[in-house]
Amino acid sequence: MTDLTGWVPRQRPKRVTLEGQYVRLEPLVSAHVDTLFMAASAPGMEDRFRWLSEGPPSRVEFDAWLEKASASMDPMFFAVIDKASGRAEGRQALMRIDTSNGVVEIGNIMWGAALQRTRMATEALYLFADRVFDLGYRRFEWKCNDLNDPSKRAAKRFGFRPEGVFRQHMVVKNANRDTAWFAMTDGDWQRMKPIYEDWLAPENFNDQGQQHKPLRV
Repeated sequence: MTDLTGWVPRQRPKRVTLEGQYVRLEPLVSAHVDTLFMAASAPGMEDRFRWLSEGPPSRVEFDAWLEKASASMDPMFFAVIDKASGRAEGRQALMRIDTSNGVVEIGNIMWGAALQRTRMATEALYLFADRVFDLGYRRFEWKCNDLNDPSKRAAKRFGFRPEGVFRQHMVVKNANRDTAWFAMTDGDWQRMKPIYEDWLAPENFNDQGQQHKPLRV
């Protein structure tokens, strides 16, 4: 059994910008609304919102959502900015922040087409994980609908370990949701962080941004 005699609650994450090589995570504000709505409403919108708690929004609905989301401290929303274009191409949140036990979850992920299956999406995940564990958290979680196979594949690729399924966990969009749970620990991250950094190095990509070697964590 791990001795946690000296454990003290962690500080809450703050709304600060997290800078990467390819993306920048900025606390969500109204200035992100135009490009973020463009990313959200591009072709494929139905699939993009299929597993989120909200449906594909109109511009009026999106503006109202962003106003509320930008003021929320849990979930704490960040815009994912493509550093090459300066555009907000997605969003993600730190949520269910448990300072007493050192646990936090990444959720409410909406990565637009420009981010999906790119090094930018991987770096967006890396920046969250690195921030969480740098603050001394012990556990970083990923949860999704058990029917959401792409999300489960992404969790495993990123190094989250599957921990089971919570049956009849939620009612979402008038339907049952069985929730698949995944997590990584601070010990996992100590091993994985240098692997991420090696994979994210510019020399691992060709001029079209295609990887030379896959991420294996």
